[in-house]
Amino acid sequence: MQQFLDSFPPDKITVVIDHREDTFFDEIFQNHGAHVDRRVLHVGDFLCSARLAIERKSRADFEQSVIDGRLFSQLSNLISNYERTVIIVEGIRDEERLSRSSLLGTYATVIADYGCSIIFTRDKQATAELVFHFAKHEQTAKKQPLRIYAKKKTFTPSQTSKAVIESLPMIGPKLAKSLLNHFGSIEAVVKASEHDLLEVEGMGKKRAKIIKSVFAYSYKEEEDGN
Repeated sequence: MQQFLDSFPPDKITVVIDHREDTFFDEIFQNHGAHVDRRVLHVGDFLCSARLAIERKSRADFEQSVIDGRLFSQLSNLISNYERTVIIVEGIRDEERLSRSSLLGTYATVIADYGCSIIFTRDKQATAELVFHFAKHEQTAKKQPLRIYAKKKTFTPSQTSKAVIESLPMIGPKLAKSLLNHFGSIEAVVKASEHDLLEVEGMGKKRAKIIKSVFAYSYKEEEDGN
C-alpha cells in the first residue's frame, strides 16, 4: 500500500523522518532549506524519494544488530519495499564486539547479497548533511517523486520462513534459500547440529558456529533496549 506525499511545498526538498529519530536532524535539514515531515515509518529511518530509503545505525547498534540478526531482517524489509537502500553507520568504533573478519564478511553480505550501500559518518551532523544531499539528488537531479509505504510487505508463509532465516547473522537470501531447501523448515534448521549445517554449500564453520550460538543464547531484557 503506497501513500503519495504531494501536499508539500513544491519548491523545497522534503525529508521524511521516522518519529523516533533525534529532533537534531529537523534543525539541520531546515537549516538547509528543506521541509521536514515526521511520521511512523515501518521501514527505514529516512525517506528521500519513492525509490530510496536510508537506515541509520550507531556503530554499537550496527554490530549488535549483526550479532542478534536484526540487521538482516531490516535489510529484507528495505529491499522488499525500495529500489535503492543505504545503511549509514555513524560514529567511531570504540568497542570491539565483532572481529575484523566478521565485520568485513558482514559488509560483503550487505553489499553483494542485498545490494545495499554502506556509508560511514563521524557524527549526526555528517549524517544529516549526507541524508539531505541524497534527498536533493533524488528530488531535483533525478526528479523522483516522494511516497511512503504505509504498511510492511505481507509475505507468503514460504517468504516469511526465508525472511526469518535471513535474519540470522551472516545469512543472505541465497544461503537462506539453500538452508530451507536442505532442511525443509525453520524448525529443522534450528534443530540441526553444527555438523548438519556444514552440509549446506557456502555455510562454513564460522557461520555454522555463530548460528548455533544465536539459537542457544539466553534472552536478556537489559540487552534489548526496546
